[in-house]
Amino acid sequence: MQKTIKAPVHFSGVGLHSGQPARLVVRPAAADHGIWFRRTDILLGDQMVQARWDKVNRSPLCTKIENAAGAYVSTIEHLMAALAGCGIHNAMIDIDGPEVPILDGSARPFVEEFLKAGLMIQAAPIRAIEVLRPVEVSNGAARARLEPNRVMEIAFTIDFEDAAIGVQQKHLTMENGTFVRELCDSRTFCRQADVDAMQQQGLALGGIPGENAVVFEGDEVVSPGGLRRTDEPVRHKMLDALGDLALAGGPVLGLYTGTRAGHSLTNTLLRELFSDPQNFRIVDCDIPMASRLPGAGVCAAEIPAVA
Repeated sequence: MQKTIKAPVHFSGVGLHSGQPARLVVRPAAADHGIWFRRTDILLGDQMVQARWDKVNRSPLCTKIENAAGAYVSTIEHLMAALAGCGIHNAMIDIDGPEVPILDGSARPFVEEFLKAGLMIQAAPIRAIEVLRPVEVSNGAARARLEPNRVMEIAFTIDFEDAAIGVQQKHLTMENGTFVRELCDSRTFCRQADVDAMQQQGLALGGIPGENAVVFEGDEVVSPGGLRRTDEPVRHKMLDALGDLALAGGPVLGLYTGTRAGHSLTNTLLRELFSDPQNFRIVDCDIPMASRLPGAGVCAAEIPAVA
């Protein structure tokens, strides 16, 4: 059955790229509502932006959704991953600015508050997107692929010249609270040279090494406190992928494989999937199927402790 949260949950902070402060409230929503954002700072015009793959204005740095009137919300991927990883299918998200607060750079703060508020079961079946045949997209050395699978799995490979990152690979089945245990605490990361370049362009203004991003330079971790996990970068890429796949409109039953893939390429993959009705079908999940979805059986005790 579908789920929403039992009570409103409040967050505040600055956006990673804009540096602008924002307050965000995730509210319960009715069954079949889906995930919507409401720009409360917009007083005239359409405030509502649906969190869906065809509303994405593709960007390499983050996931940005936008409505026909030009209202947008950016850097939604960590919040979307937390919603998907907790099995929350319906929510109304009020935000008073254009960018979701980065918080600690992971999805952990969202997961903590959602599970603290509690989840409410709704009288409507979960509708999943079953992948029926492989689809793949690429951009240079970057590749993203979806293929049929009975559950959601994510396999990811990253390859950076910085020795502190290097080549990392990981493959996880996203069931039985895997996201909460294995991925939710992994923070966004970048190289020092990228930080310098972005800040010169007026971006990454809210990035603070050690507080909301892991920064690497050569063979060193520049951020105070170091890594939460030795393979934190590839785990964060998997976190991002789950958040971007959540824009499909329901859980995806398939194996996602990403090689150097980013937000834009994963959205391109969803567009390719939905471009042909023979690539997928919508299925109402029975109890055994629902028990294997991300978010089934999650509990706060599985949230990793962090320093």
